[in-house]
Amino acid sequence: MQELDILIEDPRWEDADIGALAPQAVGATLRHLKIDPELCTLSLLACDDARIAALNGDFREKPQPTNVLSWPAEDRNARAPGLNPPPPNTDRFGTIELGDIAISYETCQAEATAAGKPLAHHVTHLIVHGTLHLLGFDHIDDGDAALMEGLEVKILGKLGLDDPYRLN
Repeated sequence: MQELDILIEDPRWEDADIGALAPQAVGATLRHLKIDPELCTLSLLACDDARIAALNGDFREKPQPTNVLSWPAEDRNARAPGLNPPPPNTDRFGTIELGDIAISYETCQAEATAAGKPLAHHVTHLIVHGTLHLLGFDHIDDGDAALMEGLEVKILGKLGLDDPYRLN
């Protein structure tokens, strides 16, 4: 990555090795989509439920904790449901600014425990998910959700992780 700025507000993220998981997840996502990670910049806030609930309230009018939030640097939405969004363009400096992601420790830990999977696997999935949002993918309708989930499964598979949508 040209620049992956990780701000760790909750020290439990250091024990969860967010500093290693994030570049791996973001890089795998970008490479899968044939985007050069060396051109890209993004920021990741590793926080707790209180902080993400405040952000969720401020930006989505849903003042409760969630696992991951993302703020794309620019609108990159697809032209029609179920289609890939257009690839990002470089700015005048040859950089692709992707945007910002926030991820909450307590919610991620609770979801990983409930699913019976390692925290690192769930966090990797959520960072892939957030990165796809920064690139214009969403899951608002069934076609978009199928496209996004399919990409997540392929990217995670390349990282040696199981399909997060498969029911056990």
